[in-house]
Amino acid sequence: MSVWSRISEAVSALRRGEGLSEVFDRLRAPPERSVAFTIAVIALGAKMAKADGQVTRDEVTAFREVFQIAEKDAGEAAKVFNLARQDVAGYDLYARRIAEMFGPKSEVLCDLMEGLFHIAMADGGYHPSEDAFLNDVAHIFGMEEARFRNLRARFVPDAEPDPYAVLGLTPDADMDEARAAWRRAVKECHPDRLAARGLPEEAQGMAEKRLIAINRAWEEISAKKPSGAIAL
Repeated sequence: MSVWSRISEAVSALRRGEGLSEVFDRLRAPPERSVAFTIAVIALGAKMAKADGQVTRDEVTAFREVFQIAEKDAGEAAKVFNLARQDVAGYDLYARRIAEMFGPKSEVLCDLMEGLFHIAMADGGYHPSEDAFLNDVAHIFGMEEARFRNLRARFVPDAEPDPYAVLGLTPDADMDEARAAWRRAVKECHPDRLAARGLPEEAQGMAEKRLIAINRAWEEISAKKPSGAIAL
């Protein structure tokens, strides 16, 4: 059974009235946690999208970019997205269940938020209702306000991310702290680390964009140090 068939099966169970707890409890262990992660992005992305009953081309394109969906799986992915749109459960229930599954402040929750921001920007705009939605989901996930602001700055045009915030630092951090934080952040983007925390292979492309932001932040911080004094 393909991953998209398993995802469709799980979402269909939700539509038949099976509770979120029962469905997610079956998905707690690898490799099924990757199915749970994908369902969370689908469900939350569908709730965030305009409720016009149809998947727009922009939304499908954005979702395919997040998950790197093969052409042969595009139809099944769109079907799953539509199933999630029609589900009666509120987005807060999905957010709470996924937060319980992966644990507070898990990096997986940050991965998920990145996917949602990408889908939110699919139509080229960032609306107040989307900001309120994402802010609420981040709060349910236990994400710190500074980290949420940094994510928003990375995805929303005309917003410049603070390089220290990108690395989870305060502006008064010294170079040793910055270098250590940069190295930790780079390691967290490694495919083995992503797989270990349940991120599906199809979604690991998101880490590439994060790595670009991490390296850019380090370059900005290290450029402030006197020339010739930087040791990697």
